[in-house]
Amino acid sequence: MGKERILTGITTTGTPHLGNYVGAIRPAIAASKNTDVESFYFLADYHALIKCQDPEEIHRSTLEIAASWLALGLDTDHAVFYRQSDIPEITELTWLLSCMTAKGLMNRSHAYKAAVQQNEEAGEDADFAITMGLFSYPVLMAADILMFNARQIPVGRDQIQHVEMARDIAQRFNHHYGEYFVLPEAVIDDNVALLQGLDGRKMSKSYGNTIPIFLGEKQLKKHINKIKTNLLEPGEPKDPDSSAVFQIWQAFATREQTEAMRVDFTNGIAWGEAKKRLFELVNAELAPARERYEELLKAPQEVEAILRQGAIRARQSSQPLIEKLRSAVGISALA
Repeated sequence: MGKERILTGITTTGTPHLGNYVGAIRPAIAASKNTDVESFYFLADYHALIKCQDPEEIHRSTLEIAASWLALGLDTDHAVFYRQSDIPEITELTWLLSCMTAKGLMNRSHAYKAAVQQNEEAGEDADFAITMGLFSYPVLMAADILMFNARQIPVGRDQIQHVEMARDIAQRFNHHYGEYFVLPEAVIDDNVALLQGLDGRKMSKSYGNTIPIFLGEKQLKKHINKIKTNLLEPGEPKDPDSSAVFQIWQAFATREQTEAMRVDFTNGIAWGEAKKRLFELVNAELAPARERYEELLKAPQEVEAILRQGAIRARQSSQPLIEKLRSAVGISALA
């Protein structure tokens, strides 16, 4: 099959923040430059419809997220960068896989179980407001992965179940129709930082405690100044390992800079000074990309052209595979 394939999806809702950047975008962009593997990165706009029914928000988010990845240096000469909805074979494969997927497997999906639990706690019917999109989206996710026969799927720990489900579905299909799918494996990078947000909890859009990647300088400084700290005065030793300021510093700093800041914390650096240095460090890394991002937002046709090109490359894999799969299930020309 040639080179090993790696695949990552990015849901087109919300604005990417520093937690997304250090946890997913930065390592993925570094991987996109590795010519020994084939990397597939896609904008999961069909997945976005499960959570968001605001057409303008989906459309704007698709542009913002595509522009973010491109501005931050995604190498589209090596990596295949495409929009899920531009690959009609993915939705066709979703149906073929749905016909081989046990409903019991879908019942065990974390997102579905959480929605049911929430309904029951609120005294509602268990399935109140649960759409078939939410219930069956692990099948769409399996189609995303299996369509390109990617073996390595970099995910956070909360996404492992989806890769395992894709693997189960692939095994069942292969057992019934023959060996068509590579069995995917979740790849967890424990070295990737999980950032704390402004309030000390995990940085997450659902907590509203994020620092968006491309804030202007003034706004970035304002957000960094909002990071929660304790009441220790300048000169009083501070614990770097329990500090969100230090933790974000560590995600952007070199090893030497991290060690130097650790010493400064022990020596009682003032919170204002620590935040000022953090702003300067983060801003220095993101300023060039911010400029490129603003340019791309004003040139959506440039982003569109890159995504269309990516779709052409992606369909070089998806079209031949769907033909084989149609034939495998008995859907093909009669003569």
